[in-house]
Amino acid sequence: MRREPWAILRSILALALIVLCLWAAQWQYQRGIDRHARNAIIKNHIALQAIALSDIGRTPQRYEWRSVRTTGEFDISEQILLRNRYSEGVYGFEVLTLFISTAGERFWVDRGWVKAGITATTPPVVVNPAPGVVEITGRLRLDSSLPRGYFFALPANGQGLVGELNAQSRLDTQGFYLDLLSGSEKSLTPTVPAQLPELSDGPHMAYALQWIFFAGLVVYGRILIRRTR
Repeated sequence: MRREPWAILRSILALALIVLCLWAAQWQYQRGIDRHARNAIIKNHIALQAIALSDIGRTPQRYEWRSVRTTGEFDISEQILLRNRYSEGVYGFEVLTLFISTAGERFWVDRGWVKAGITATTPPVVVNPAPGVVEITGRLRLDSSLPRGYFFALPANGQGLVGELNAQSRLDTQGFYLDLLSGSEKSLTPTVPAQLPELSDGPHMAYALQWIFFAGLVVYGRILIRRTR
């Protein structure tokens, strides 16, 4: 009879472990479903034809990753180089330049990647965009386009890329930015355009099965201990 409380305690512990494993399996499964849905939206939107930026209205979230066209001028006095950007293993910078559309909208345009200078004190070679009014086509991006800390190495304080750029330049711009794809001038087409995220579903489903397997091991272990006793 003295051993009965320990048997109950072991059963409760095993049950708690099983519940925890099943919860982790469900969590990984849901992450896999969400990632698959997100990838499907990205693949669908990048395959669509470009639309006018004015057509997105006040709901840019519905058009995330779509190609849009707009007309305006680049303001090269407002240009920021994002550090720690790599292209084929080579260190460089992402060049973001303020764009002012003919409708008066102000937003950042990612003009692609440039190689870093030979030394830390050598500035990269950045070709200025064509002056005057130009038409550009770019991929609409939001601060939530990519996970924090992955592509743009954003801090975990909840502030996205646009917020960081505006804070650094003391500007107030639209809540979206564009990855430049092409323009009315040949020189506007980036040599190395901004990258798309890796569109894979990741290992989440495999992890979900793994946690179910762990739950089965707990059940098997508890039965084995009971039979041994």
